[in-house]
Order: sequence, then structure tokens, then C-alpha cells
Amino acid sequence: MPTTSSDITNTLSHTVLRLSEVTEAERPVLAAQGRRLPSVVVINEIILTLKQLLFPEFFYNLRSGGTMRHYHIGVGVDKLYTLLQKQISASLHFSTPDNVADEEIEKLACEKAAKTVAELPELKRKLYTDVRAIFNNDPAVDNEAQVIFCYPSIKAMVNYRFAHLLCGLEVPLLPRIIAEIAHSETGIDIHPGATIGEYFSIDHGTGVVIGETCVIGRNVNIYQGVTLGAKNFSLDSNGHPVNVPRHPIIEDNVTIYSNASVLGRITIGHDTIIGGNVWVTHNVPPHSRILQGQMRSETFTDGAGI
Repeated sequence: MPTTSSDITNTLSHTVLRLSEVTEAERPVLAAQGRRLPSVVVINEIILTLKQLLFPEFFYNLRSGGTMRHYHIGVGVDKLYTLLQKQISASLHFSTPDNVADEEIEKLACEKAAKTVAELPELKRKLYTDVRAIFNNDPAVDNEAQVIFCYPSIKAMVNYRFAHLLCGLEVPLLPRIIAEIAHSETGIDIHPGATIGEYFSIDHGTGVVIGETCVIGRNVNIYQGVTLGAKNFSLDSNGHPVNVPRHPIIEDNVTIYSNASVLGRITIGHDTIIGGNVWVTHNVPPHSRILQGQMRSETFTDGAGI
């Protein structure tokens, strides 16, 4: 252990040298990273700018219909496009082979950023259906404004629907970062590749997991702890998991209560209720009610039966 000022300086210098070296464990990671990396700091700024554009009265504190609304939204759209173009470019560099010219990547990034911005009105429309769904399904909500301000479901859905839009435009890496930011903030883990219809409601939300190949219809309501996951997956000749449809299809007007696990490429028919704490691995016909088995009460003494 360092005991003098000189010893401490030498220890710090030695640590700097060791951290500066590229280790054998790092080499394959660095070789696969491409030429540039996106910035999580800038991506968080993109998400805030997105919220200001989608909900200007809430995140810009503007009056509805005020004369400054058009100005601020115009500035925001320009800012979003500029930030997004650079992060899309970095994401493309991350995954594009070195033999692709920088000019081609930059042109593609501009196109994808412009297409993303053009879809913002439709993104806003879908998010307001989610706000309405939460308001309709939760008697604890006083008004829809409270949903936008407070509910983790809307925070997660803003990120998910934006990330899903980028997925549809074949933007690499960036959608996963955006989705994981929401996951870390809300405890709601939605893969950006999942397909979710309008009027989607998550009550409470903590511990919800929705897998990449999930397909969810309209007017679906799920509660905390629900997993829409894979039962198993296939491996290729090298032992790597194969990316095939492996998550559930949830049809319209389905409610899934807390801590239910719905696993595998199965279909939950429309207008079905899945009760809490159940394990579902087979198709369920429409208008079903799936409940856990009858509770059994036992008396144990000194740990017996455990």
C-alpha cells in the first residue's frame, strides 16, 4: 500500500499505464465496434428534445396554441434532426464494414434522420392513444395530464415507440440504447423490435418484460411483473441463438394481470383475461379466462414440507 506522496503518485501513474493498454479481452470488442460510437449523453438529450416536441405544454411549459409554440417546435425539430443525424451516423459506423465510404454513410444517416422526423406526428398520435388507455384503465388517475407527468408506462412507451420507429428504418444499435435508457429509469423492459398496437396500457409497470418478436394488438392492458418471453430458442451450427419468432402474439382487448408469464410463440386470443401468477405456454382461444389453480392451505412445523 502507498504510504508517501511519492508512492501515491507512482501508484496512480502505474494505474494509468495499465488502463491505457489494450487487453486481450478488449481486442475482439474493439475490432467489432466500427469506427465511431454513439454517445449516451447525446441520446438522452435527443429523448428530452423528443418529449418537448411531442408534449410541448408539459416539457416546454408552453401555452396551448400560444404564438411561441410554432417557434419552439421549429427550433426543436431542427435540433432533433441535427442530433439524431449524428447519432445515426455513429451507429451506422459502428456496424458498417470499413470498405463502405464515409460519404455514403453520412448520406444514409441524413435520409434516415429526415424519415424519422417526418414520422413524429404519427408517433405523437399513437402515444396519445396510450395516454388515453391508461386514463381509461386506472381509477387512480385524475386526468390525462397526470399520466404524461407521472406514469412510468408513458416514459417507457415514448422511448419504445421512438426506438421501434428507428428499428423500422434499420438503424442499428441506437434503438437498443434508447430502450435500455427507459428500462433503467422505469423497470419496464420493452425490446424495440416488438410490435405494439394502439391504446396500450401498463399499470405500475415494474418488472414488465416484452421480448423482441412479440406482437401485441390494440387495447391490451398488462400489469407489473408480466413477462412476454421466449420458452426456448434454437441454436445455429456455431452454438449461437437463432433470431426467429419466439415470443407471444397477444390479440386485441387482452388483459394480463401481475406476475403472469406468457412464453413461446403462442397466441392469446382476443378478449381474454390472463390471471396473476400463471404460467402460459400454449395457445389460448378468444374470450378465455386463465386463472391459477385453487389455493391449497397446509400447516408446516419447524420447516417441514419446505
